[in-house]
Amino acid sequence: MSTMPESADQPSLATDSVVTPAPFIDRRRSNQGPSTGRERRQFSNSYAQLSPEGREFAVAIDRYKFEHGRRFLNCDELLRILRGLGYQRQ
Repeated sequence: MSTMPESADQPSLATDSVVTPAPFIDRRRSNQGPSTGRERRQFSNSYAQLSPEGREFAVAIDRYKFEHGRRFLNCDELLRILRGLGYQRQ
């Protein structure tokens, strides 16, 4: 048995104060069932205040997000959606 005094740099290692870490819960693999896609909406729950073209664009974005499992889109994906709707640079 060592009789070395404890220094301020080293904590005391008491055997009765061992902390057991909480179990890791992987929330990505929860058993909540398939996603409904509702959290992937870009433009709230209503397209009522959008123009017809804006509504078409919003629906296309939501459809793309749902089909590709994406929550956020990058610029290339937005460009792909716009081109899919027939828009071209003039």
